[in-house]
This record gives sequence, structure tokens and C-alpha cells, in this order.
Amino acid sequence: MQIILASSSPRRRTLLEFLESNFTCIEPNIDESRTVGETPKDYVMRLAVMKASAVDVKGALILGADTTVTIGDTVLGKPDDREDATRMLSLLSGRSHYVLTSVAARCGDVIEICMVSTKVTFVQLSARAIACYLDTTEPWDKAGAYAIQGRGGVFVQSIEGSFSSVVGLPLAETKALIANFGVGLDR
Repeated sequence: MQIILASSSPRRRTLLEFLESNFTCIEPNIDESRTVGETPKDYVMRLAVMKASAVDVKGALILGADTTVTIGDTVLGKPDDREDATRMLSLLSGRSHYVLTSVAARCGDVIEICMVSTKVTFVQLSARAIACYLDTTEPWDKAGAYAIQGRGGVFVQSIEGSFSSVVGLPLAETKALIANFGVGLDR
């Protein structure tokens, strides 16, 4: 069965390659706005399903995923600009937050979904450390304005949960979802 990753994320593509070498990426075209009163968990789950549903290839297993950074009910998506990224990193500084990643697997009308929550704790960040990080290209297309798998990893004091989920695709859970559809993986 053909596997399609409904994503333009190079990080999700790299992670899925750990499980399967033969898949196609198609960027879904969806509105990623959060609805009024929507919890962070409901938000990432809805977006994962929307992404998986936005790509329509008959007979294929389509994977959609979404990741967000949360502190309480505050969702930290991708930063709009330097000021927004500074605000996000300052908010995360010296505190714990949660990274929520949801994955939806769809074949025809059948959809299965999972959601992984990982606790990440940051060290205290100086204004200089934030400014230097924002001088790189790394934070601009990342939820919470950081990449744990890159330079942003130096901000992380501890992690409780799935590292791959924080990067953008929880590998164990994704493998299980794919297996639920009877699809064998080559890795």
C-alpha cells in the first residue's frame, strides 16, 4: 500500500524515513487557525485529521501530523517575527512546557489518531542567548520558536517523553498506527 505523508516538514520526512523508505510527501492545504475555546490537545488532533483528510489518493495510507508547544492553554505556534519569537523564548525560559504532537492515519473513510504529550524544561535564557539564537535561521518555522534537534537543544534542561514527538513525529506511535492498517514497513 502506498504511504503518503501529508506534510511539507523536512523534519517529519526525515523521521518517517526511519520507518519506511518508500513514501511520498504532499503538502496539505488547510487553515491552521485555532478555533475559539479549542484546547491545545483538541487543536493538534483536529489539524492532524484535517491534514490527513486534505490529501486524497485512492487506496493510499495517508499520515497527517501537527505539533504545538503549550504552557497551560497558551499555544505557541510558529513565530510571526523576531518580536514574537523573543516573546515565546522568554516565556519558555526557566520553565517547563508541553509539546503536543498528534498523528492521524487515514485510508479511505477510516481514520485512527494518537496524541503524544512530552514535557520539556528549559534552562534560564539570557536576552543575549535568545538574540543570538534568533540570528540563526533555525527558529522561524518551528512551534515555540525552537528546534530541540538543533541549536535550540542547548536550551533544554530535561525532557520527559518522546524526543521524536518534539521534533514532529512520534516514531513508536506512528509505527503502531501504520501497523493497525496492516501495512508492513521496510525498516
